[in-house]
Amino acid sequence: MSGNAAASGGRFRDQRERKYGYDFLDEVLIRCPRCDGCAAVTPHPGPLIDGEAAVSGTQNLHRRLRCKECGFFKDQIVNSAVVGAPIDPYFQRPVWLQRDCCGHVLWAYNVRHLDLLDAYVAAKLRERGEVVPWAPASLIERLPTWLKAAKNRTEIQRTIRRSRSTLPADR
Repeated sequence: MSGNAAASGGRFRDQRERKYGYDFLDEVLIRCPRCDGCAAVTPHPGPLIDGEAAVSGTQNLHRRLRCKECGFFKDQIVNSAVVGAPIDPYFQRPVWLQRDCCGHVLWAYNVRHLDLLDAYVAAKLRERGEVVPWAPASLIERLPTWLKAAKNRTEIQRTIRRSRSTLPADR
């Protein structure tokens, strides 16, 4: 496991690299607005054209929604992205990887996000990285208590497996 987690032999070490989940927004798997299949939201492949230039003081995020199942696509520019819910931050569509679990919703933006949750939940030994007083909390530190609880491990892992089974073959 690269990035935030180093999981081996039931051990997970939070490297405190991912701060708020923004690192997972390079691809967000969502429900297609046309066919309800698995679509992806990614950065738009081309540069902004003159009329789409960033407005002073705001950051425009150019994104493309694309569904391989039905061919639907849509481009959109947004001024901000709010993360932390099972909704795509750009097109406001439900994320593909979400299921009921332990009386809550277990969700992930994409496979890498799901892998991180899986590695954390599966680990019997969970270590914190170096704590820096001025640094914001890592994504792992922000996980809800029900997801961190060892008593929910088996059900959460089963839910993660079920979520993986819904992924198209090319994911």
